Amino acid sequence: MIDKDIKWGVILIISLFLGTASMANAQTAHMFEFNSIDGGIIPLSQYEGKVILVVNTASKCGFTNQYEGLQNLWEKYQHDGLVVLGVPSNDFGGQEPGSDAQIKDFCEVNFNLDFPMTAKIKIKGKDGHPFYKWVGEELGWTALPKWNFHKYLITKDGQLHDSYSSLVKPESSELTSDIRLLIARAQ
Repeated sequence: MIDKDIKWGVILIISLFLGTASMANAQTAHMFEFNSIDGGIIPLSQYEGKVILVVNTASKCGFTNQYEGLQNLWEKYQHDGLVVLGVPSNDFGGQEPGSDAQIKDFCEVNFNLDFPMTAKIKIKGKDGHPFYKWVGEELGWTALPKWNFHKYLITKDGQLHDSYSSLVKPESSELTSDIRLLIARAQ
């Protein structure tokens, strides 16, 4: 009787372990949501089946002119299945001090942006948004943003494809070739 109980106990432990491991592997970007700069919620699950480019942004940064390139990417590839998501943050050099309304106005007036933007968030530290904690778990701490305009490309099924530093311009061949590859790839 004891041998039978031990056998079932081992089977249960293995099943629980395998279930936990598969649950951990099942996590995707689609399980996260952000507050929208316009109010409301932006669940990334609404973009399932699309390629998502997530970029932390700031209005008073040396890289702020990348907004133009991001808008160009959005205009060029949105009908093919690309979503550009701007994520304002004041975490890097205090270069996004404005309110959500000020950020939105700045982006519309100076860059004619119309891609989705989140409300301003914390990226770093214990109060950092869960999306960025997940990125660190998936790609390692070296892939976390070191400055404004760090980019993450997410596949149609919500997996992290790659991380791109602030130095990689939105219209660079490195990024655009990956976008085209992921758009063309069947889910």
